Formats: sequence, C-alpha cells, structure tokens
Amino acid sequence: MTDRATSTVGDTAAGAATSPAAAGGSAAAGTGAQQPFDVELAAFGRLASAILGNLQKVINGKEEIATLSLIVLLAEGHLLVEDVPGVGKTTLAKALARSVGCSVSRIQFTPDLLPSDVTGVSIYNQHEREFEFKPGAIFANIVIADEINRASPKTQSALLECMEERQVSIDGTTYFLEPPFSVVATQNPIEMEGTYALPEAQRDRFMVRVSMGYPDARAELAMLHNREQQSPLDALDAVVTRQQLQGMIETARSVFVSPAVEQYAVNIAQATRRDPDIRLGVSPRATLHLVRAAKVAAALDGREFVLPDDVDALVIPVLAHRLLLTRRSLSDNRVGGAPAPGAGGGVGSGGIGSAASAGNAATAGHAGGTHRVVDDVLRRIVANTPVPLVAARA
Repeated sequence: MTDRATSTVGDTAAGAATSPAAAGGSAAAGTGAQQPFDVELAAFGRLASAILGNLQKVINGKEEIATLSLIVLLAEGHLLVEDVPGVGKTTLAKALARSVGCSVSRIQFTPDLLPSDVTGVSIYNQHEREFEFKPGAIFANIVIADEINRASPKTQSALLECMEERQVSIDGTTYFLEPPFSVVATQNPIEMEGTYALPEAQRDRFMVRVSMGYPDARAELAMLHNREQQSPLDALDAVVTRQQLQGMIETARSVFVSPAVEQYAVNIAQATRRDPDIRLGVSPRATLHLVRAAKVAAALDGREFVLPDDVDALVIPVLAHRLLLTRRSLSDNRVGGAPAPGAGGGVGSGGIGSAASAGNAATAGHAGGTHRVVDDVLRRIVANTPVPLVAARA
C-alpha cells in the first residue's frame, strides 16, 4: 500500500523506529541522533538559498511557493498543497524532500489504505514467541502524503497524533518520531470524484496551505525544455545535511519576537473569532503557527527580529484554510476585498503570502470561490487591525 523512498543520506524510514522500549511502555526513536550544527544567520541565508535553488530547478516560475515550502520545513510545520491534477503538487513535495539529507517516505493515499499502512502494526513472531512492531511509512523525517483526501476519514485520522505530538501509539506502546518531522501532503479540490474532505482537526494541523496554480507561458515552455531528456528530479541531490537542517531550525527558533508583534498576531486571530462573516475562527494553534512562520520569514530576510510585515505576509497561507464562513457570506459574496496595509509583500499582494491566494490557484468552481471570499475576509481583518507602534513596519 505504501511507496517508500529513501534519501541520499541513507537514513531509512524503518530505521527511525527501531529503538528499544523506554520506561513506561514507550519507545524512543533516534536516541543516538547527532547534535545539530550551530548555524549563524549568514550561513542560514546561504543554506536556504541553496535549498530554494534546488526547488526552482524543478518547479518553474513558483518562487513564492518554494519559499513558503521552505518556511514550513524550517518552522517544524506541515504543508498542504492543494490544486487540480497535473500542476506539480507531488513534484514540489519530492523536490523539497530530496533537497535535504533526511529520511523520506511516500504514501499514496487510496480509498482502501488502512491506518496500519501509515503508522505500522504489531506482528506475532513465532520464532521469538512475541509480538514485534513493524513501523509504517510515517517513520521518516519527511513524509509525502500524496492525494491525502483520496483516503477515508478513518485513515486520514491516523495522522492526527503523528502531526501534532510527533509520536505513534500502537497497542499501548508509544513510538516517538525522530526530528525533524514534517508531512508534505497534496490534495485535489473537493469537487473532484473520489475525494473525502479533510476534517477541521486535520486541516488545523497543517501550518500552511498553498495552491500551485497553472504556470505562465514562459514557465510552461521552460518545463518542456527541461524535461526533454529526463526529469530534473533525477539529477537533484541534497544540498544540506540533516544536522545542518536541524541547525537552521534552531536558528529560526531564536529569532526575537517583541511583545507588541505577538499581541498583533493575537489581535488578528481574535478578530477572526468575532467577525460576522466567519462561522469558525482560527485556533490558538494557528496563532502559534503564524508566529513560528514569521520567525523563519524574518531569518530568511537576514533579520534577528520579526516585523509586523512578516506576520501580514503569512496571514493568508497560515490562516485561510482553517476558517469556516457563514452561509450568508458565501451565498451573496458580499465581502469586500480591501487591500492589506503596508508595502513590501502584504497579504496576498505579491509577497510570499500570494502563493496561497485563490487568484493564483488553478482550482475552479465552489472551492475556488470560497477561497477567494476567505482571502478577502482576512485582508479586511488585517487592514482593520492596528499595527503596533513600538515595532514599526519596514
């Protein structure tokens, strides 16, 4: 049921789970993991540029999406790539996985996929006369969940514990997933045949949702030339080691967020819970994801501190997929699309946040219209949220 691929480092997906049981009926993965490298901000930028360069060899004309994908990886989040078939969703996920020296596994979600195919199963060993755990494909640093909404809700729910707690519980035993751990999932629009909508609890665990969109004519022509002899993926090598990646994650964690900017992010989240056009606002987890992503965006920009602009640019990709609108706002499409304040890549206005905007998506029909209304609601909320004076915009 699962299609597993191992990265160039030689860290197998199964090897991440084979560790002795710890006290209290739990098993820990990777107890002998190496310490992360100490990555300075300048080195952080060089390594990030190398990863982005790798992605752009494969995905033509999608710089914003490549940047968002890297932000999710370095913020220890999970990425949801949604769009119609054939626009490069799986290619993006595989290129990101191959660019870092980590263990990789791929799961093709189908209607008959079982939860045990994802998490693993305990099998009785007749020779040893005991049950032994056979890890599933989730035991890897980067897990590509291809067409996640093709599987039943029962199988989708197998990812809930993994994505939030970085662990798997099987037959009363807990197995910890070795860091870094990130799920890169692709899905087709819900109008497509044979799809199951992701439940709210699952969508909320994804830090960012992006839409690939159709390439422009120049990018599509470049794609034809690049793939005349072979796929660019075949020549893609890892440009950072696992220890360097861990060091980059630690560097992003250390980026300073002032209390005023934290309050700004909280005010935006609170506004989604009070807005009359929104039936379900964002969770506290979403606020945490927004600030974590903003810290990575600041580090990518060479800064050791977060600006309100970093938060603004990530509002739509981090928050939009979590919102549920009221029937009235969807039926009469009465929400206006006020532009976000500020310059330099505001909410869906050409910065890194624009990759999640419905205007860039190939998605059509009801889902595309819903995305556009949600984007407009978030733009209005950001426009009406006062910017903290003590942390002025760039």
